[in-house]
Amino acid sequence: MRRSQRSFFLTLTIIGLSLAGSAPESTEWMDLLKDAGPGLKGWTRGPIPPTGKLNEKSQWSLDPKTGFLICEGNGGHEWLRWDKELSDFVFHVEWRFTPVEGKKGYNSGIYARNSADAAIWHQAQTGDGSGGFLFGESPMNGAPKRFNLSKQVKGKPVKPAGEWNTFEITCRGKKMSLSVNGEPTCEWDDCEVSRGYVGVEAEGWRIEFRDVKVKPLQ
Repeated sequence: MRRSQRSFFLTLTIIGLSLAGSAPESTEWMDLLKDAGPGLKGWTRGPIPPTGKLNEKSQWSLDPKTGFLICEGNGGHEWLRWDKELSDFVFHVEWRFTPVEGKKGYNSGIYARNSADAAIWHQAQTGDGSGGFLFGESPMNGAPKRFNLSKQVKGKPVKPAGEWNTFEITCRGKKMSLSVNGEPTCEWDDCEVSRGYVGVEAEGWRIEFRDVKVKPLQ
């Protein structure tokens, strides 16, 4: 074998070993609504704040025709938690408000790495043509503290009520970031919470959610 051939095969071997030694990224999305059914199996309602009380009648339902998760917005301030705790992941949610003529101040949120009771929370703010940022109350140096990344947002990435928006929250190690409609909007590099729950918020407005899914990261 000539020297040039040996060099070529040696290069291929090194590349192969390098690829084999690197951990592959997970590509498996989990559809969180696929098997939920009418009773929203695998999901739990929780009051906001945690000391509050839930209405006896749920404001959440799964539309059997579209598969959309519907929040009627008539049952008080609460959240709907998916019941599996996660560490590093991408949380993908598509959502739209039902427009109300003459009304403003549409409000809801998408949660990631919350505590089970949402005393510790990290929220991607929705809004009507506003929002698109992360904020919350999270431990910093051991004590819960409010943070708000709204100043990182450029322009108005969120579409108005009646139009679909796509949020993706990525959590990896201490880094948490948000993209809105395919564009990154903000990033937080100091999240001390390594695990938690994802969910969606009810805050007085009718809102629909679709393609609610999680991709665990290795």
